[in-house]
Amino acid sequence: MQEIALAGLNRGGFFEKAAFYGGTCLRIFHGLPRFSEDLDFSLLRPQTHFSFEPYFKTLREEFAAFGFEVEITAKQKTAVTDIASAFLKKSSSLYDVQVAGQKAMKIKLEVDTDPPLQFATEEKLLIQPYSFYVKCFALPDLFAGKMHALLYRKWQNRVKGRDWFDYEWYVRRGIALNLAHFCERARQSGDWASDTITKQEFLALLQTRVHTLDVASARQDVVRFVKDAEALNIWSQDYFLQLGAMLVFA
Repeated sequence: MQEIALAGLNRGGFFEKAAFYGGTCLRIFHGLPRFSEDLDFSLLRPQTHFSFEPYFKTLREEFAAFGFEVEITAKQKTAVTDIASAFLKKSSSLYDVQVAGQKAMKIKLEVDTDPPLQFATEEKLLIQPYSFYVKCFALPDLFAGKMHALLYRKWQNRVKGRDWFDYEWYVRRGIALNLAHFCERARQSGDWASDTITKQEFLALLQTRVHTLDVASARQDVVRFVKDAEALNIWSQDYFLQLGAMLVFA
């Protein structure tokens, strides 16, 4: 269903203005072995009055071509009251795509209309439901966004183990982290005051975060999203610290 949504957005010209990022992007295009279904997008440049509504028509038409009826609704964001919206930016737009069929399902779409910059994009080929290209964040910038979430995500009293699973995935594959994009994100969120950040400063932030991590809670959060639960048994504060020592930076 996510692929059909991407096809509809592509047909409507959405990727001339925006790029795909987040966990579902990582799963579809890079083989991240955990379940993720939300579709997260970033405009290529800030656009305060951006509207997603012009793309509703091609989304509906794309789903209809495959025998599905969809209802698209814009969600009005209020004060943070639940976990699902705990990390939504005030400058983002949120939409629900309700798909009717043999089994009703809902896809959440979020568009960041005031994105932190200093990121690169690449055209990634998707061959389902047919062949087309999707503009995506480059891996070093996807990694930077993930580490910003890992270090600063406000999830009340819960730990988002999916952040730690993705962190492990990036490090094991030797993917470089774009510090410049991380810094842009941290400055925009009010978590970092300087225009730059050094490797040493970043690693100090990571070490502090690891030392406060409830590993058992992190494991419990992610286990239902992965096929190989035994792979999580190695998780510990020391494990994540040693992964940090293996980080490479762009």
